[in-house]
Amino acid sequence: MPAKQKQPVYVLGVGMTKFIKPRGKVDYTELGFEAGVKAMLDAQINYDDVEQGIACYCYGDSTCGQRVFYQFGMTQIPIVNVNNNCSTGSAGLAMARNTISYGGADCILVVGFEKMMPGSLQSFFNDRENPTGTSVKMMAETRGITNAPGAAQMFGNAGREYMERYGAKAEDFAEIGRVNHEHSTRNPYSQFQDVYSLEQIMKAPMIHEPLTKLQCCPTSDGGAAAVLVSQDFLDARPHLKDQAILIAGQCLATDAPSLFSKSAIDLMGIDMTRRARQVAMEEANITPDDVQVCELHDCFSANEMIVIDALGLSEPGKAHELVRSGGITYGGKVVVNPSGGLISKGHPLGATGIAQCAELVWHLRGWANNRAVPNTKFALQHNLGLGGAAVVTVYARPDRSVAPKIDDATIGQKNKLGYNPAVVAKGFTAEQCKSVLSKTKFSPWAIQDTEQKVEARF
Repeated sequence: MPAKQKQPVYVLGVGMTKFIKPRGKVDYTELGFEAGVKAMLDAQINYDDVEQGIACYCYGDSTCGQRVFYQFGMTQIPIVNVNNNCSTGSAGLAMARNTISYGGADCILVVGFEKMMPGSLQSFFNDRENPTGTSVKMMAETRGITNAPGAAQMFGNAGREYMERYGAKAEDFAEIGRVNHEHSTRNPYSQFQDVYSLEQIMKAPMIHEPLTKLQCCPTSDGGAAAVLVSQDFLDARPHLKDQAILIAGQCLATDAPSLFSKSAIDLMGIDMTRRARQVAMEEANITPDDVQVCELHDCFSANEMIVIDALGLSEPGKAHELVRSGGITYGGKVVVNPSGGLISKGHPLGATGIAQCAELVWHLRGWANNRAVPNTKFALQHNLGLGGAAVVTVYARPDRSVAPKIDDATIGQKNKLGYNPAVVAKGFTAEQCKSVLSKTKFSPWAIQDTEQKVEARF
């Protein structure tokens, strides 16, 4: 076991772009810039305060992170590029938290972005071993291979096994999709904001049983960012303590030998999710019953089902019963994916984990006014990458109090933006943008016309 964290770490600022269809119209330079500027505006800092940068993306050449961060300023700070499959954004957050907690920095900016190709995920390096090739080989030997997209097969098979073991039905997985789509209508950043009936979900084109198209996350372009700070940094800015959210517990875990147990559920890294949950909750000193709101990795409805189980949000083998009883939406036991989740919000790989963080930070601040969960004290985040890495994080207000209720007008005054970014997806002015860019080492050549492109979309 690692040593206990030496000092608390807070999320002081968050920001994100709207998640959009991947049509090549917006470059990663713009996505990362918009998200980063919004996060710094939210944290009310300047880039000169940032001591390290962490860039999170999967699809792009080396040093895309420097290309994005140089637009804020060329201050010669360390900039690290992270690629950990679908958990890339949360892996970046975990790196930042560890660095700050052990005294390596007081302020780190984490920016996730992704510019994706339309259609299902694909591999770009076909002249070498695929890192998940051993998992695909196990699937071939145990469940066979079809013409469906590989990820849908793997997660769909996990859903089939959950049905075989515990009695879940196709309708239960469809209900997860229905709930996520309904939740998305209140998230202004969501790629899709459509409501579907259970029948429509079930009658959508079948991808790989039990998964229909409306139970599968889309590929997306998008960006998200977070500013993480130390206690000392926060103490020097007491006027911002009300918006700082504590990372009360966190664990980044990888696979156990059980990955290759020949179980389709195990093959989706369920043991690393259990491990990450256990460590994060022990550190935060909570149990699953203490959680009011959860953003979890619903790349497919089948994964949400098995993860509800692995996170302890249901009794073992009874996730489908929680779903059937309305337990994962408003009025139920825990609100899962109030953002709409990956299924509706979209899944730009490098940004996903940070977008989950932003959503939960807004809830705990009392800013998520159109989708607030009553009496929220603890928020749980789960982000999964096959190959693999699972990150589970527990967030709380510093005093572990219930999230307050703050009206949008007050929020707009406090954050100096004039609006509540949790419920309205707007941008920033040229003057606001200038306020967060480096005042000592800014390079117009590094930014080119990115700012104009971003502001033109607002």
